[in-house]
Amino acid sequence: MLTYLDHAATTPMRPVAVEAMLPFFSERFANPSGSHRFARDARKAIDEARDQVAELAGVRPGEIVFTGCGTESDNAVVNGVSGNVVCPAVEHHAVLQPVEHRGGVVVGVDAAGHVDLDQLARALTPDVMLISVMAVNNEVGTVTDIAAVSKLVRSHAPQALLHTDAVQAASWLDLRGIAQHVDLMSLSAHKFGGPKGVGVLTVRDGVSLTPLMLGGGQERERRSGTHNVAGIVALAAALAETDAQREESSARIAALRDRLVDGLLAEVNDVIETVPRDRKVAGSAHMCFDGIESESLLFLLDEADVCASAASACASGAMEPSHVLDAMGVPRSRADGALRMTLGYTTTQADVDRAIDVVADGVTQLRRLFVG
Repeated sequence: MLTYLDHAATTPMRPVAVEAMLPFFSERFANPSGSHRFARDARKAIDEARDQVAELAGVRPGEIVFTGCGTESDNAVVNGVSGNVVCPAVEHHAVLQPVEHRGGVVVGVDAAGHVDLDQLARALTPDVMLISVMAVNNEVGTVTDIAAVSKLVRSHAPQALLHTDAVQAASWLDLRGIAQHVDLMSLSAHKFGGPKGVGVLTVRDGVSLTPLMLGGGQERERRSGTHNVAGIVALAAALAETDAQREESSARIAALRDRLVDGLLAEVNDVIETVPRDRKVAGSAHMCFDGIESESLLFLLDEADVCASAASACASGAMEPSHVLDAMGVPRSRADGALRMTLGYTTTQADVDRAIDVVADGVTQLRRLFVG
């Protein structure tokens, strides 16, 4: 019996998305850049998807750029502007690494992962042309007050663009409310029930980016390359269903998340919930267990067919702490036992109850081993 609690990594495809994309693998296979009627049919499908995504994302159709993934969307922004760039220390590596590569400014966060607005204000010098702040943290689920960030940026650096990586936000937050405060926004289909390999970058009218790829001139010369028609159509279908079900789904999943966390807090000693629930999205259940290493716990979970993830990874044979937890000031001893469990639209009460038993048993086994 598979218990899947890794929706922040990727989500199961929604049946409506699978159904939408299938015709474009067979009878509607044409290249939309062609001039014949079969190509025009594919182009029409893209145009209709663009209109739909634009409405759901709170922008105009001409402000939608279809990309290959969230990472490409983020890189297109950071590498597409001139001048200095700024981001918080808890950003996804798709933003953080290109910012650091460019010699940009990385600012701190508080214990819940919210950007330090005082540090951000001091970083907004006249040479800053881009600020990137994620809407929802991919690791601990913290929700950013984008309106407050936008107000600060507009008052301290009116020359700068504001970008948000909203890849983790689409399942939980109304994108229209986010888009009104930013100039650019990144999305990725596989985080809300669409396929892998297709994403979105919203670019406000008047904003110019140097494109990452040149060649065919697709997407108004903002992103060259043959369109992934099947993926684009499926992305639109998945986002539409996500938007329609978001309120009801979020309430149900929040109750399941609370059951999961409360159950583990009752069953296991010396464990904390990393971020308060009122500061994060409904699907996030990030916890830190004292006295264990998360990789060992994940091994036991995998053996029991429970899918989750850790906040640290093994790189070149050396254990490296999560950059997110480090920036939040979580002690290394506690961060080493971090576990990210993320729920989604397919999660059931049976999944949660089984996860409580398996995780609690795993932690108990490991603590016995370490004590012995």
